[in-house]
Amino acid sequence: MNRHVVAKARPRVLAVALLAALAAPGMAFGQTAKEQELEARIAQLEAQVRALLSQQQQQQSELAETRTQVTEVRTAQAQAPAAAAADGKGIQRGTIMTAANPGTTFSYGGMIKFDAMVTDTSDGRIADGSAGRLFYVPSTIPVGADGADGGDAYTDQHAQFSRFWFSADHATEGGDKFKAYIEADMFGGGSNALLGNETSTNTYGVSLRHAYVSWNRWLAGQTWSNFMDVGALPDAVDFVGVTDGTVFVRQAQLRYTNGPWSFSAENPQTTVQSYSPFNPVAGARFNTGDNVLPDFTARWITRGDWGHFTVAGLVRQFKAADETETGAAVSASGKFNLGTSDDIRYAVNAGQGIGRYLAFGMGSDVMQDANGDLHALDGYGGFVAWRHVFSPLVRTNLMYSAAHYDNDEALVGFGVTERAHSLHANVIYSPFPKLDVGAELIFGQRFLEDDREGDLTRVHTHVRYTF
Repeated sequence: MNRHVVAKARPRVLAVALLAALAAPGMAFGQTAKEQELEARIAQLEAQVRALLSQQQQQQSELAETRTQVTEVRTAQAQAPAAAAADGKGIQRGTIMTAANPGTTFSYGGMIKFDAMVTDTSDGRIADGSAGRLFYVPSTIPVGADGADGGDAYTDQHAQFSRFWFSADHATEGGDKFKAYIEADMFGGGSNALLGNETSTNTYGVSLRHAYVSWNRWLAGQTWSNFMDVGALPDAVDFVGVTDGTVFVRQAQLRYTNGPWSFSAENPQTTVQSYSPFNPVAGARFNTGDNVLPDFTARWITRGDWGHFTVAGLVRQFKAADETETGAAVSASGKFNLGTSDDIRYAVNAGQGIGRYLAFGMGSDVMQDANGDLHALDGYGGFVAWRHVFSPLVRTNLMYSAAHYDNDEALVGFGVTERAHSLHANVIYSPFPKLDVGAELIFGQRFLEDDREGDLTRVHTHVRYTF
């Protein structure tokens, strides 16, 4: 029974008690049976009242105890996240990084990218399986005899540029900061001679993009070259877009950064265009890893609300067998904001032996004469891109890019690339955050030293979701 029942019972008990009190003087001697029955009933009611009062006190005590327990549970719930992180008793019973330093933060991300394109080339088709079938690579544009017809257009679809990455970040009590980062995509080619093609399963191998560790101002591992300005790259539907005039290299390096300055010693590799008496029109081209010294770079950068501007320098040693040569290059690039809806992105790159750093190595680093001596090849290129944001959902980009090489025809013949350029225009629609649907029109040309040229026209579309 609750307190409301007890309250209703009290008036009746008091009434009976009052009647008993009025009758009490006449009952001292010789009570009747009726009076004795009334007295017994009163005693019974008093016992029930005492029981009800005792039960009410017990219920009040239990209610107070319940309130105390609720308060304790709510307090424990408020402290649960911190407790789980400290003792590992959350949904995940243990740390996801069992070998890491205590307090290490783990993060994961990536993107899914679907590319579909229709290509028309004037002088034959780009070889199936070539990188030029997946994105714009100017060195793969076919160049044939004057008047050669490339035939009908051809279509390619793939998702090889989808990627994922893992990062582990740790800060010590003394303020030291560590970061381990690894990233991969599916651009590694077929992993099986039978299945790794477009005939059946389109199986592709995982390829390494980045793998490095940083400690305060130091970085060791593979990532973008310090000679490359990633922040100046345009907003393209194509993998790179302005490939012709872009410095684009990822490689192993040791880097030191202090404020606006950064310096690195990077993996060396020499590309050689050699003389061939059996093929004076175009000699052989090969790579060599005979270098003793790494490629050295230095960069200075300044940033502000207006954008950023940076200048970088590169010094290299070239080596093939016992022959050596040196080269140097410079790059200036940046991004300039024009209000809140427009920006200009640009780069100018030039130097002796800039070959493999520019346009995915469209030109060689050095030329080799009949005696085996090496001669650094002068090259230069650049790009400019305008980006306009119509709304949070729609944006567009217009880009132009070009590169030129000063080949010595007496050393390398007339069949090597002299120059290339391209024009790009795209529209990108983002119906939801992180989701892009875009279309880009590309026109590119490659010219040889003997004035032959080949054209490429492409409509490139993509669907990209970043997470």
